[in-house]
Amino acid sequence: MEDQGQVKKMMIILSKATLENVYACFVLANGARMEGIQAEIFFTFFGLEAIHQKKLEHLHIATVGNPAMHMPTMLGGLPGVEALATSMMKKEMEKLDMPPVREFLEILSASGVKMWACKLAMDMFHYKEEDLIPELDGVLTVGDFYKQGSGVGTHMLFI
Repeated sequence: MEDQGQVKKMMIILSKATLENVYACFVLANGARMEGIQAEIFFTFFGLEAIHQKKLEHLHIATVGNPAMHMPTMLGGLPGVEALATSMMKKEMEKLDMPPVREFLEILSASGVKMWACKLAMDMFHYKEEDLIPELDGVLTVGDFYKQGSGVGTHMLFI
């Protein structure tokens, strides 16, 4: 019987740990699991900050060069603007019962989302596995991540 293009696995690559990118990634991974779809997240480059024990509580909104902010770049770079935008977004997310980043990571792990750190990025930033969350499933090379994503019905998404 033909699978009719059914999505069986989502492989999500997170390359930037801005609050909006992290939540987009987590919501998509969580949504996949809620639909019975396997989900894996590959944290690379600055995306590693979303799983770094000391950094994940301090993620913020990108205000400079973000066209969705609808403000001039110079305004986005003024002192306090990024903190204000981040605070406002966190309040809106709380109203929607969105969990904080650390709690969301625990939820994702408990639901079966596999989470991988990129070996190249780990080496580049001099991170050790103990710097990262305990829910991490391991450190992979890009090639290993591609092997994880092999098979019919797998989709890759870069955030």
